Parts: sequence; structure tokens; C-alpha cells
Amino acid sequence: MSKIYKKVDQKKRNFLLAATSLTGAVGVSALGLPFISSMTPSEKAKAAGAAVEFNVSKIKKGEMQTTEWRGQPVWIINRSEAMLKTLDEQKELADPNLKVSSQQPKYCQNKTRSIKPNILVMVGICTHLGCAPSPKLSPKGDMGTEWQGGFFCPCHGSKFDLAGRVYKGSPAPTNLVIPPHTYLNEEVILIGQDPKENV
Repeated sequence: MSKIYKKVDQKKRNFLLAATSLTGAVGVSALGLPFISSMTPSEKAKAAGAAVEFNVSKIKKGEMQTTEWRGQPVWIINRSEAMLKTLDEQKELADPNLKVSSQQPKYCQNKTRSIKPNILVMVGICTHLGCAPSPKLSPKGDMGTEWQGGFFCPCHGSKFDLAGRVYKGSPAPTNLVIPPHTYLNEEVILIGQDPKENV
């Protein structure tokens, strides 16, 4: 029996090889994408721990705005010169020297509890039972003659000054928490990340 050999068309063979390889690569990619996607954190997980950018330039002097980080309200206050002056006048504070260091990062262990004196970044949750204090930024009101403005928790009566430092006799055991934060530029802060020189 004689064998019939046909001349192989090398161009056609190369084309079929390339087409088959490409189809296989596309198929593997299509199957691999869901697998790889399943290993990346979900949007909910990112929100739970991701750092948050905030533009502080839109806050007027003496005013406050709120953002959210890790499901907690974070207050950003642009303190006026008059507000900063009240920080020197406070005498009835429970922890004026910030001995409970866990309440603020090292770079905020100063009388203003901030990187820049006028911009305060603070978690808006009372350290007593987790209630939400009310901002009372001006000295008006019936909070007592020593009240120079700050934060008042209506649940149990805890009082904090304009740096979030707790007054003596308040149910709250510690100052309000200062979260880690850094300046990306003169206008934008990143809440949830320490400055690089402090890492």
C-alpha cells in the first residue's frame, strides 16, 4: 500500500498554532480573573480600614466638618486664634500632660493635639460609653463659668475642651482619640496613615 504525502503548508500551520494558542490564553485569562478577583479585598473591607483623604481648605476658621474613617465619625476643626488661646487657660483637665499616650499619636502629643496648631483631627466618639458628643465650639451656653467651648456628651455629661482633652470629674476616663493622619500637601490630609517620618 502506498502512502500519499501532501506537502505541508507551513504558513497555514503557523496561523492555526497561533490562533489556538491565543484562544487558549484568552480562555485561561477568562477563567483566572474571577479567581484573582476573589483574593482582592472587597469594597466593604477596604472601607473598614482604608485611609481617607479630606480637603481641609474648605473649612472656615472656627468651623468643623465631619468625615468617616473605619465606620467612625472623624471631626476636622479649623480652630481660630481665639479658640487656640483657650487651650492655655484650661486648668481642670484630667490628663493635661497627655499621659495616656494611646489617645493620640506621638506627633500629636502637644497642647493642641495636632500636627498643625489650627487643624484638629479627632474621632467624635465619647471615651465613656461610645456616645456622640455635641460640638459646642463657642463659649456660649450654660456649661459653667469655666467653659470655653469644646465638646459635651449629653448622655452622661462628659466635657472636653477644644483639643478633646477631658475635664476632671467627667465620666469619660480619657481624652478623645486622635487618629493617625498625615498631610499630603497644604490642603489635603490622609486620615488613617502616619506621616512617613513617624512610621
